[in-house]
Amino acid sequence: MTSISKMTKASLLLATVAIWAPSSVMAQTVADRQDIVVEGQQLIDLATAPKGPEIKGIISARSGDRLQVTAADGTQTIITFIEATEIRSSKGPFGLSRKRLGGDALLNGLPVTVKTVQMGGGLFASQIKLRSSDLKTAQMIHNGTSQSFAEQTAATDALRSRVGDIDQYNVKGTTNVYFDTGKAEISWQGKADLCATTDAAEAMNNALILVVGYTDSTGDYEYNQQLSEKRAGRVVNFIQQTCGWKPYRMLTPTGMSEADPMASNDTESGKAQNRRVAVNILVSKGLDGF
Repeated sequence: MTSISKMTKASLLLATVAIWAPSSVMAQTVADRQDIVVEGQQLIDLATAPKGPEIKGIISARSGDRLQVTAADGTQTIITFIEATEIRSSKGPFGLSRKRLGGDALLNGLPVTVKTVQMGGGLFASQIKLRSSDLKTAQMIHNGTSQSFAEQTAATDALRSRVGDIDQYNVKGTTNVYFDTGKAEISWQGKADLCATTDAAEAMNNALILVVGYTDSTGDYEYNQQLSEKRAGRVVNFIQQTCGWKPYRMLTPTGMSEADPMASNDTESGKAQNRRVAVNILVSKGLDGF
């Protein structure tokens, strides 16, 4: 990073940071590329640069001050971070407790949310947010703790699989928990079934759990999307807090609204089958039988 000479005192008082950065680091989608070609230099000012898109995904590659972030749909975006980039972790309810971090916290496999600015065809990070729990898991994997090999492999897979393809896994079992119309409360039967499912998963080597929420066709799309996510969240909280399932062995839960119905929504019995959360026990095909 080249220092900038002849900077006025007034400019130093402004909340701006200028650096020399590679102009050919393009804000582009990359398919298979792992390396980044750097040619030329140009001046970047985070305070005045136009805003870029917010990027959510995992850090799938890093080279110095450049990150490759892979999104849920597989899109890969290269982003440059600098000394002025705000890097923060959050924990606790609603992420209210925050801690500022250094660039060494940006480990491969770490889920992040990145606010960017655009300059010269490149994306630069103005802020990078991550979860403390994800950072702890990534550090555990990076440092090679005394965990058993199976658990450490599961932890690695859990981070990476936040944006992974379901086809990479073998489904070992699925438990459906059903809900009343418009509700997200888990029944007593559902609670018993959930803990039985985690017990079964615990007995398998390298097992992960994927939770997907659904609704019937009652209500509009936006309402059903929120309801399906709420149901999935309730199930995740229960199996972690009550059944004792480790968070790093959980794939990112999702809500699918009224997609993939199990039965016809034309009948009440069909709707009852569709108001569900599916709890899937998965094992990576690369680890199945290991």
